[in-house]
Formats: sequence, structure tokens, C-alpha cells
Amino acid sequence: MADETVDIDIGEVVTKDLIDLDIKSNTKEDVIAELTDLLVAHGDVIDRQGFIDDVLLRETEGITGLGQGVAIPHGKSKAVKNTTIAIGISKHDIPWESLDDEPIRVIILFAVRDIDANTLHIKLLQKVAVLLSDDDFIENLHKVNTKDELISLLRKDPEGEDES
Repeated sequence: MADETVDIDIGEVVTKDLIDLDIKSNTKEDVIAELTDLLVAHGDVIDRQGFIDDVLLRETEGITGLGQGVAIPHGKSKAVKNTTIAIGISKHDIPWESLDDEPIRVIILFAVRDIDANTLHIKLLQKVAVLLSDDDFIENLHKVNTKDELISLLRKDPEGEDES
């Protein structure tokens, strides 16, 4: 088989219902809660506060702000029914511990079922890591205006092989 580490279509995982292009919150905790509400409404998280608590616990274990205005908070939790991702983009800076000590505007929240912790979760993280290692991807991520644009961007091949 082909390289299975990134053999996942992130555009299939992230639906328009799991994207908010106008995050209102001003703190990390409130942003996580705002994105969790999308996951609850979509049926992916069955215990809102339990999931938020698990994500905030993970936040105490290490920095999830990658730099360049992007953070990838995540929670492995019994509160998660379906492993997926919610994405929020803010028009204002949000204070967040990050590798470059800069605030963030793009939040990619991973919701991971306990039993998926070593399978789908890893594939999703790898796929996102590959995308986020591409400066053009990050630049375009900050310019997204519609949910369709974001999903299209997530589906692009970061190696540049299949981009049209």
C-alpha cells in the first residue's frame, strides 16, 4: 500500500459543521469551549464539560501553539463519540502559549476517542503536521474566507504533486 501515515482525506473528516470562521472568544479556554460546542452539536462529543476538561488537562502537559498563529489543542477522552477535528479561525489575536511566543488566530481542535488514540488520531495528527510544515499552506490558511476554501485547502497535497 501507499504511505499509510497520511492516507486520510482530512476534507472527509472536517465538515462545514465543524468549522467556525469567526471565533468570538478571547481566551484559550473560551475558544476550546466554543469549538467543543460545534463538536457537541455535530454529535461527536457526548459530554461537553468532560471533553473540555480533558483538553485543558492536556494543555497543562505541553504547548499546543505551533507558531505562525496556529494552535492544535487536543483531547483523548471518553466524552468523544467520533474522532474528528473542529477548526476555528479568529479575526483577532488570542493569547496562547506557543513556540514563537506569539498569539494565535487558527485553532485546530482534535477530539479523539480513547480507543482511537493510537490509530486514527495519529493519522490525523500526521496529516495536519505535514500540512502545517508547509509555509504556503499556513499563509493560505490565514487568508481563508469561506468554509469551502478551508476544506479545499485541507485537501491539497502539501508536496505539491496534485495541486491544480
